[in-house]
Amino acid sequence: MDSSLEIRPLTARSVVLSTLLGVHPPRLPARYLVRVGELFGIAEGTVRVALSRMVNAGDVVQAGGAYALTEHLLRRQARQDEGRLPPTIPWDGTWEIAVITAERRPAADRAALRQAMSALRLAELREGTWLRPANLTRHRGAGERPEIVERQCTFLRGYPEGAPAALAADLWDLGGWMARAHALRAAMAAATGVAERFALAAAVLRHLVNDPLLPPDLLPSGWLGQELRDEYGHFENEFERLLADQVLS
Repeated sequence: MDSSLEIRPLTARSVVLSTLLGVHPPRLPARYLVRVGELFGIAEGTVRVALSRMVNAGDVVQAGGAYALTEHLLRRQARQDEGRLPPTIPWDGTWEIAVITAERRPAADRAALRQAMSALRLAELREGTWLRPANLTRHRGAGERPEIVERQCTFLRGYPEGAPAALAADLWDLGGWMARAHALRAAMAAATGVAERFALAAAVLRHLVNDPLLPPDLLPSGWLGQELRDEYGHFENEFERLLADQVLS
């Protein structure tokens, strides 16, 4: 595996979390999660300790012998789903522009806004100004955005006077995204063991979350967004068959 990818090692927590993030609804009995852990050589006791710690940390809730994701991880799952199945519409050339108009914002509000803007796939042009092409079906009007965003920002629509592709290239590191996408595809093609492919698939999913979901006209030639989604889809089908054969049966 390419060492530059810095793939996170599999732990009991990462296996449980990735498994729950990948199922809909994100809720599974403890015995299933234990058996998933066993697929990767993780002992039952280690999985159960991880589950207990995740409950204490507020990552999952336990009821009736099953574990489910909590609200903040449900938002993460929704963003991952969006990265895999982009909610785009034909682009008419307009840009969505968010201008921060709130005054005397506490540090916590500033940090929460930055996180929310990133989740909405807006990029910061300069301090207090965020934007993106208006080609997404979500957050397209008042009441559709998180409260932290509505409270601090005023939204406008407009057009850049310069080349929109050049503006997009300034706002997002498209070359860096492509370089990592190439490396991840190559690593997935070369991987054989289920543990290695599981860890790589989780990295692919995280990378898709960082896809800015731009209109095709603004992307570099050969953009690998769809290819990477297909790569993850192949693994997902493979892992679902493994779960059906060895965990859920």
